[in-house]
Amino acid sequence: MALTETEIQRQKEIKQAEELLFTGKQELGFAKGLFLGNFIADWAMPYPKISDAQRAELDRAVTEVRQFLDEHLDPEAIDRNAVIPREVIDGLGRVGVLGMTAPKDVGGRGFSQMMYCQVLEEIGARCASTAVFTNAHHSIGIRALLLFGTKEQKEKWLPKLMNGEQLAAFALTEALAGSDAANVQTQAQPSEDGSHFTLNGEKRYITNASIAQVLTVMARTPVPGKEGKTAITAFLVTPDMEGFEMIEARMPKLGIRGTATGRFRMTNVRVPKENILGPLGKGLRVALTVLDFGRTTFGACCTGGARTCLRLAVEHANTREQFQKTLGDFDLVKKKIARMAADVYAMEAMTQVTASLIDRGFEDYMLETAMLKVFTTERLWDAVNDCFQIHGGSAYFDDSPLGRMLRDARINQIGEGSNEVLISFVALVGMRGPGMEFKEIYDTMVKPWRQDRGKAWGAGLKRLSAAVKVPEVPVRHESLKSYGSQLARLVWRFNFAVNKALITYREPVMDMQLVQERIAVAAMELFAAACVLSRWDSELQTGHNGRSATNEHIAADLFVKRSLRTIRECLRGLSDNDDDAMLATADAVLGKAAAAGRNGA
Repeated sequence: MALTETEIQRQKEIKQAEELLFTGKQELGFAKGLFLGNFIADWAMPYPKISDAQRAELDRAVTEVRQFLDEHLDPEAIDRNAVIPREVIDGLGRVGVLGMTAPKDVGGRGFSQMMYCQVLEEIGARCASTAVFTNAHHSIGIRALLLFGTKEQKEKWLPKLMNGEQLAAFALTEALAGSDAANVQTQAQPSEDGSHFTLNGEKRYITNASIAQVLTVMARTPVPGKEGKTAITAFLVTPDMEGFEMIEARMPKLGIRGTATGRFRMTNVRVPKENILGPLGKGLRVALTVLDFGRTTFGACCTGGARTCLRLAVEHANTREQFQKTLGDFDLVKKKIARMAADVYAMEAMTQVTASLIDRGFEDYMLETAMLKVFTTERLWDAVNDCFQIHGGSAYFDDSPLGRMLRDARINQIGEGSNEVLISFVALVGMRGPGMEFKEIYDTMVKPWRQDRGKAWGAGLKRLSAAVKVPEVPVRHESLKSYGSQLARLVWRFNFAVNKALITYREPVMDMQLVQERIAVAAMELFAAACVLSRWDSELQTGHNGRSATNEHIAADLFVKRSLRTIRECLRGLSDNDDDAMLATADAVLGKAAAAGRNGA
């Protein structure tokens, strides 16, 4: 039977997705395990810690960074003047922030990702512009060079990037390529003698573009031996190359005004072959790997911002009086503050667990970093909005930092992959594991004479085991055993719901974003709850956590209660919802319903 145009397009999308996401080694990590009904405990439990020696070094670094920020960082001036002063950049280089995770032998400080995230939390608590600048330079700007650079490339570029003498940028986004990273249109044609590539194209919304001396640029190169086929390759480009033109050095924008977000054009820019970063044609893998690192520090910066919101909310609620009471006496204000406290605890726990996956040398943590990015950016937005509301009308005036914080926070749900795209990404990548097992079973049922039918037998046993066996969540403290049991039961229910969705919808689930959203949100909450229980359990074991353990554990208790409730609501919503009515309304407003009727649909 001939395939319809829609089916052909869907198969093409599946093939592109598999080429993009599923090449190379595939580990069964924490997030992927959830979709298979497993709880891969050692990815999150026990709660990751740094050594005593690292703790001492980190404490010294945080103290030094705090002192520098207190003395030299003026977030309001940065926002007002739309520039981060050079002395601030030089100071960040001087205290080691700009090369903090790079090895010491190239001028870095050799910090782990967990340690670096705690430093970035300090910057994020003060100034989002400075946090984004730092993230763009270090976490994605030089990260590709650290991970994929040759010995010669590192020796040439890294020393001056470590202390801020030179700055880095990461140039992926174009008119048609943003969250759709695979749609890069910039072209790179090899010369006949193979000595260089000629780049043509335009990049926009690039943080640090106009102040960077080294830019990692993504461009399409011909695939050798395959006429007309291209693949994305990463290049190291410098702005002094002939044909490099900065069209807009600082694009005016709503928030993070201090960052130099630019737009540039390359017209016949000759880039030596020695400047190819990573393997030819594997630039997309370079980009996605780098973004994993950026999303962990993204989580840290958002955590710092949310912590500031909580502090400002508490200070105002305890001092502002209305109707002969302080605001903190009103339950609706308490509700907001409690939610902020619970979320801050969870954001920090989730960030540290995710960062530890990098430090432990795991290779496949795409889903965990995507979950972290969505979770922390959404919770920061909630925190800023709640803090704004608690402050009332005073927050609306320019003498309050909350207007700046509100504008700064909004970009987070869009940058480094829009949250909508990442939600679908989490659901689709997560469902691939059980989906492939069901495919093995189905193919063998259709063709029982298949030679590799043993795979179907193995897949069937795995699906059966997940259906009847509730996993174990190994919390150690007796007071948390009940929560561990509830979480384990929900992992089992989640797997059952994923299986049901795959059996019910099969391939069309790739287009059903409302189903994807519920599955992804449930998975994110399972991950977040596991991280919170892991941290809480560890702190109860040691008896302290360096801050007010009693208050924080009350907040942790609230978070787990709310998270488990959210998971149940997501799973229930897969079968009990108003999706049809909502989509019909949207189609009517968009004019799609009338068009469909005219086509006889």
